[in-house]
Amino acid sequence: MSDIGTIFGFLGGTVVAIQGGYKVLQYPKPDRVFKRLSDAKWFLTLRWCEQFTTPAGVLNLEGQLSFCNAAVMAMGEDKFLPPEHRQPIFHCCLSLPLGETTIYANPAIPEIEIMAIEIDQRFGRVALVRYY
Repeated sequence: MSDIGTIFGFLGGTVVAIQGGYKVLQYPKPDRVFKRLSDAKWFLTLRWCEQFTTPAGVLNLEGQLSFCNAAVMAMGEDKFLPPEHRQPIFHCCLSLPLGETTIYANPAIPEIEIMAIEIDQRFGRVALVRYY
């Protein structure tokens, strides 16, 4: 039997620290062990984006979408988040406590819900963005 350490929730999922890594209870292969916590959190982040039928994605500090769901792929990244709005949207993320959300409203685009998260401390926070 593996020693179980910390258990915590992240974006609607559950991560369990075990000897040798981390398990995500929602992962389709129950024996899968992630070596790094950031890999487990990245899986849950992608799962969070994919659960929506409306556009959703991960916006990074450089104003790039690191990941986007099928709805964004169908409409196009620039239509979802026009490049000139990406930095202002990300700056809203910087003022939020981790896990908190806010709404970015601009008449030129649909309202965007922004959530601040940190997947890997080495890279800082990212913004989860989706149509509100």
